[in-house]
Parts: sequence; structure tokens; C-alpha cells
Amino acid sequence: MDPTIGSLDYVYAPSTDVAADVHWLVDGAGAELVFAIDDGGTRVAMLRVGEGGPAVLLTDHLPDERPVLLYRVSAIDEAAARLRAGGWTPDRTLELPMGPCTTFHAPGGLRVAVYELSRGFVVDSMVGRRDF
Repeated sequence: MDPTIGSLDYVYAPSTDVAADVHWLVDGAGAELVFAIDDGGTRVAMLRVGEGGPAVLLTDHLPDERPVLLYRVSAIDEAAARLRAGGWTPDRTLELPMGPCTTFHAPGGLRVAVYELSRGFVVDSMVGRRDF
């Protein structure tokens, strides 16, 4: 990958029943529940599953059943421009709690996103929150 791409920080995974999937991973696999938020009917839960690796964000608001691999970059505009120049097709630009993000899709349907960690304190402020 391009040197502007950093670590794989999150796997954003769709779920039709976030609470059930959280319990399944926590009770069955010993995952650590970082937070579980219900905001206006949208549910998002962050879990740490296994040793190392990215956090898993379970959510019920993704448009389909494909997960999104979310990579950190140091400068979102520069990284997105380099990826576009390399033939990557952007889907959309959006604001995540942790910072700005651009999503892309691969020819076979894989979804990849890059984000700039400009508001890490927001995620830190959610740690321990349990809405469900």
C-alpha cells in the first residue's frame, strides 16, 4: 500500500442486531466491550476481540452487509488524493467521531476507508458507555 496509509484501526462491521452480536462476542469469545451507544435509534458498539488487531465496530447503519476496513492516515486530503491518483474510486467523504474520513470501493466490492485521527478524545470519552 501507499506509504501514506497507516494502521488498520477499525473493522466497521454491519449487524442487524448489535446487542445480540455484542453479547455473542463478549460471552462466547471473551471480547472486551469498550462502549455500546444507542443514539437516536442508531446503535454502535466497539469491541476488542482477541489479542492485538483492530477494534471491531458493530453498527446497524451501514448500507449493506459488507464491512469497511478503516485505516488511519496522517493527512486525509493528501492520502485521498494519492489514492484517487492511483485509480481508487471514492464513494464519499464523511465525518466520523474520531475525524474526517473518505471511503473507497475495490473492483470486487471490498470497502476500504481512510481517516485522520483529529478527534481521538471523542472515542476516549465514549469508553465505558453502555446504552444497551
